[in-house]
Amino acid sequence: MAKSSIAFGIILIILGVISYFGISSESVTALIPAFLGVIVLILGFLALNEKYMKHSMHAVAVLMLLGFAGTVSGLIKFFRMISGEVFERPSAITVQAIMAALCLIFLIFAIKSFVDVRRKRSE
Repeated sequence: MAKSSIAFGIILIILGVISYFGISSESVTALIPAFLGVIVLILGFLALNEKYMKHSMHAVAVLMLLGFAGTVSGLIKFFRMISGEVFERPSAITVQAIMAALCLIFLIFAIKSFVDVRRKRSE
C-alpha cells in the first residue's frame, strides 16, 4: 500500500499542477489536489519503513476520505454537467470529479488492504 500511496500522491500533484497552470492560474484553490498529493506522498515514503507503516497508511486513508468528502459535490456536478446542465466553471468541476474518483479508488484499495492484513493476522 505504501507504493500505491506514493503513486496516488504523484498523480494528485500532477493533477493540481495541471489544473493550476493549465486551467486556472488566478486561484490557489486549483492547487488543492497538489497539496493533498504532497502529504500523501510524504506519508507514503514514511510507510516504506515498517515501523511507521500502520500509522502512515491510516493517516493517508483518513486524508483520502476527507478529500473524497470535500470533492464529492464536484463529482455529482460532473454527472449533471455530462447530462447537459451548464455550469459556470466546467474545468474546475472536472478536476474536482477526477480528485473525488482518485480518492475513492484509493479508499477502496486501502479498505481491502486493511481487511486482508486483519485476516492474515487472525490466521
